[in-house]
Amino acid sequence: MKANTELFKRLCVHLHNLYPTENASPLAERCLKAMGLKGDEASPAPHRNIWNEKDALLITYADSLRSADYSPLQTLTQFAQEALKESFSIVHLLPFFPYSSDDGFSVMDYSTVNPATGTWKQVTALSQSFKIMGDLVINHCSARSLWFENYLKGQSPGSGYFYEGHPSQDISQVVRPRTSPLLREVTTAEGVRYVWCTFSHDQVDLNFENPQVLLEMLGIIRLYLDKGIRWFRLDAVAFVWKKPGTPSINLPETHELIRLLRLLMEHAEPDTVIITETNIPNAENLTYFGNANEAHLIYNFSLPPLLLNTLVTGSCQHLKRWLMSMPPAQYGTTYLNFIASHDGIGLRPAEGLLSDWELKNLLETMQRFGGKISARTGNDGEPKPYEINISLWNALSGTVAQGPDQWQLARFVCAHAIMLALEGVPACYVHSLFGTENDLDRVGHTGHFRSINRHIWQESALTAALAGDSHHAQVFAELRRLLSIRRLQKAFHPNATQFMMHTGDALLSFWRQSTDRRQSIFAIHNISPEPQTIHLADLNLIATDEWTDLATGRIYDDRLATLTLSPYQFVWLSNR
Repeated sequence: MKANTELFKRLCVHLHNLYPTENASPLAERCLKAMGLKGDEASPAPHRNIWNEKDALLITYADSLRSADYSPLQTLTQFAQEALKESFSIVHLLPFFPYSSDDGFSVMDYSTVNPATGTWKQVTALSQSFKIMGDLVINHCSARSLWFENYLKGQSPGSGYFYEGHPSQDISQVVRPRTSPLLREVTTAEGVRYVWCTFSHDQVDLNFENPQVLLEMLGIIRLYLDKGIRWFRLDAVAFVWKKPGTPSINLPETHELIRLLRLLMEHAEPDTVIITETNIPNAENLTYFGNANEAHLIYNFSLPPLLLNTLVTGSCQHLKRWLMSMPPAQYGTTYLNFIASHDGIGLRPAEGLLSDWELKNLLETMQRFGGKISARTGNDGEPKPYEINISLWNALSGTVAQGPDQWQLARFVCAHAIMLALEGVPACYVHSLFGTENDLDRVGHTGHFRSINRHIWQESALTAALAGDSHHAQVFAELRRLLSIRRLQKAFHPNATQFMMHTGDALLSFWRQSTDRRQSIFAIHNISPEPQTIHLADLNLIATDEWTDLATGRIYDDRLATLTLSPYQFVWLSNR
């Protein structure tokens, strides 16, 4: 190891900040060894955009699609290669490891692929066609893992790996995403102990105050890199560092840890991308960019509840105000835009953006559409709504005022058109791609509300649905078409300029301009169930350019004409 290199010195600074009582130099050597680094690797250039307009991300479980003849990973790979190559460049494989609960997020063994899903060889095979985003479940692991079993016995590896508290400590300020008790009493070889369980008693929080936990996680990262994973989703990372007497979320040590991980990961593989999964209020979420030295991408968690509220109320007032307040991402960083995922639609990111009355209307409407409401425990000890559990197809089936209506498909496509046009990298959930409905049978089987949006398709049933004229086929065809259009537009580069436009509450409009300033796109979306008219003169279209709606191919050469959009219709007016 080379102790005088820039990498080594920077690593020692991070380690000293995290572990002030440790000798940083030998710990730095162990970190470099765990990551397979010599210490003299060249630093990647700062502020690089490791993405472009061709990038879009598919969110899926490895077994969201099953067949009788192949493993789920083989089935997914074959489907993606045949049907999705012109639509997506990145596949987010949700946790595919042996697990004990929470559909994969209670990991029993970080180093093994769940045999029911496939093999590492099959993960690597998928990485030959798509960039792979994998989950680093960093805050906790399964109570049935070898680590936790060893912790109970006082053996290694595992002894000292889990964060302990005590009922006598002040944990009243700790921010909770669930209603279960934070502390779980366990009997160990050293007597009764109380371990922290932020999410569930089957998901026991790791103790990053112990440097050995960091080293274990670095070894896991190295394994994932070797298997072809380049995009890393840091699951629930906001909770990773704990301190009794504090909220134990977004602590300075958490940001320091992310900076350390990024330093090592981008020296190991310069094209590595870190995405922080921090389902928290917007202002706190933005801090995870750091100074372009923490997350490359942050989830735009406020987008799903605000866009949903926009489309069911017919007013973009709150969504537009929020988008106007969002800072343009520095080069080397950008947003991950999504409107549905394997989890529910989070409500904490809407705090301070929607009033209590508006939130109540939204929740009641989602329940009318078959949705469920999950709760968390607030600081006052009372349950508070935490997320809406519903498929996006059902969530957009109607409006607050009228209930279900005839505009479900148009509204659903409009929602995705908005997401695809916004600054950032778009991410589409597999069940949105297929227009999958609420799976109430699965909820009944598992007893968990989140299962409502975690349907498992049999390949034969999906093939039949996509071959007919069902809404599944229509959604699949239209979203793939829009994705294929998007990837050809430089003005839709994740870091292209974006300005919001004032076109009234029923039209969500914004302007994108490519980084070379050669292409402009005016994205105008009717988010209401009524026709809306806009004067093209109000857009200040450049008279010497020919303007074409990318969505329909229609050319607009009369700058004084009016444009009437039917309910939930949109146009992407481009000068190229």
